Amino acid sequence: MKRPFDPATEIQNYLVFGEFGDVNPSICDSSTYTFLSVAKMEEVFEHELEGCFLYSRHWNPTNRYLADALARMENGAAAQVMASGMAAISTTLLQMCSAGDEIVSGRTIYGGSYALLANLLPRFGITTRFVDLGDAAAVRAALTERTRVLYCESLSNPLLEVADIPALAALAHERGARLVVDNTFSPLLLSPLRLGADVVVHSMTKFINGTSDCVAGCVVAAHDFIAALNDINHGPSMLFGPVLDSIRAASILKNLHSLHIRMARHSANALYLAERLAGLGLPVHYPGLPAHPQHALLNRLMNPGYGCGGILALDVGSKELADRLMLRLQEARVGYLAVSLGYFKTLFSAPGHSTSSEIPAEERARIGMGDGLIRFSVGLDNDIGRTWRTIRGILAELGIGSRE
Repeated sequence: MKRPFDPATEIQNYLVFGEFGDVNPSICDSSTYTFLSVAKMEEVFEHELEGCFLYSRHWNPTNRYLADALARMENGAAAQVMASGMAAISTTLLQMCSAGDEIVSGRTIYGGSYALLANLLPRFGITTRFVDLGDAAAVRAALTERTRVLYCESLSNPLLEVADIPALAALAHERGARLVVDNTFSPLLLSPLRLGADVVVHSMTKFINGTSDCVAGCVVAAHDFIAALNDINHGPSMLFGPVLDSIRAASILKNLHSLHIRMARHSANALYLAERLAGLGLPVHYPGLPAHPQHALLNRLMNPGYGCGGILALDVGSKELADRLMLRLQEARVGYLAVSLGYFKTLFSAPGHSTSSEIPAEERARIGMGDGLIRFSVGLDNDIGRTWRTIRGILAELGIGSRE
């Protein structure tokens, strides 16, 4: 009987030993590689050969180990690791689109992704329509014969909307387009390729690495797509050169093996806080809450055992109150006033004035991203009850929340 797919098990079963039997693979700290014949060098320059490396902008053995582990995690055929999540997103879209092509994107996405789609890609003749991905009719109407990509985030940043990946994949494929999913918020929780997506991207800076000490990204897709990214004449990854340093790749690979433990704790802590914040009558965005509009959808799509994610958003009504709350939380050592996510300590920021500031104010208002919205990346607190008692006292001090 075939065992069910479990992403953490796939990672745990991926074993690579170092050249002296090290339990961790040896780090290849080299930019270039020697050959025993001119003919073999020429052959490797023209196309990839198993076990042969030419130059680390093409491939590096250590980066290959990490890429192979990520492909297993996402149940993909191949992967490419890069120097940032934005590098992964931009090279993917430039591989798929040329001048005159169109992209349809969810309207609630990371601010950097929004700026890429709305401001930079039009300079290359690639335009984007932003739609409510929960409205199937609107998505279908936005897709045209010029659409090459339907782009979404599995859990949107920062409003935590859940993408119906199977339905979006069907809509995209119906039009001959491909579905690209940013799975940064939900590694292990969701497996977009198994749900019908064509390409998955991550900012590994966040949960996958988990220690806020590097910037990195990845793309997971079919072998042919990854090979095309690295084509020496046309590949955007090859020609833009967003190379991940091999030492960083090695450290991310080590951290990847604890991802299942970390995601389960991030999720459990986030659910604990979300339930109690909602109990005070506060507007909380968290898909683990039964009141969340896509709660049932997430339960249907997600892999069991990892919870509903470590991110929640809280709307306290005004920028002034949000700023006061975040500063008090930092003073009380609940966490840090900082962007990014996936760290062991809770991080919080106001997206409208930080990670989503690239989205125009009128658009933020239209999609429900008010100035009082705070995004929390909930940490790995060992005693989340104690953390909550501190938070509750600060909320009471500031007059936030009306009931238990």
